[in-house]
Amino acid sequence: MRLYALRGANSVRENEAQAILHSTDELMRSLMGRNDLRPETIVSCIFTMTPDLDAEFPAVAARRLGFDRVPLLCAREVAVPGSLPRVIRVLVHYYAADDHRPQHVYLHEARVLRSDLDAAQ
Repeated sequence: MRLYALRGANSVRENEAQAILHSTDELMRSLMGRNDLRPETIVSCIFTMTPDLDAEFPAVAARRLGFDRVPLLCAREVAVPGSLPRVIRVLVHYYAADDHRPQHVYLHEARVLRSDLDAAQ
């Protein structure tokens, strides 16, 4: 087993609590599914949101998926002019087998953030 880091992002329809929770849930389920992850193998998750999102913490959705014993941190993304609005990003640290190949996940409008990663689509 070794420690890996995994990235992902998803867009959010609107700055509304349920929209943020839904997009975070979708992102985390996709990351977990593509990488065969379980909360007990995850070391930590760092969430960021663009400045136009503030109606809810993305960590709330992760806790609902069983991440209640995983350290979770929410932060504000850097406000770069012209950057994609309404985006949740996550950096996940986890343990997996030595031959594991991380599958990063970028969903919906957030796909443009890393179109170079075929596996992320």
